[in-house]
Amino acid sequence: MEAPISRAEHEEFRRRIEEENRRQDKRIEVLENHTKQIGSLAISVEKLAVSIESMCREQEQQGNRLAVLEGRDGEMWRRVMGYIATGIAGTVVGLIFSRLGM
Repeated sequence: MEAPISRAEHEEFRRRIEEENRRQDKRIEVLENHTKQIGSLAISVEKLAVSIESMCREQEQQGNRLAVLEGRDGEMWRRVMGYIATGIAGTVVGLIFSRLGM
């Protein structure tokens, strides 16, 4: 059987164990803080993703509306040019018929 340890050895062992516990407690506290920060960051990233997704949908809708508006202006321009061409053609045909005496 082993000889019992002295009181001084026991106190030294106890002191070292307590110091080790304090170091580990500090490390655990740092890890907990990092875990909280990572969780907060993950929530922020999720909110950002939802916001960007919403923005993309809105941008698609605006693009569709813009295409409709641009098409309407182009269609109006083509219609006006058609009326002008018809008017010019009618005038030319009218002049030709008037020269021919009809």
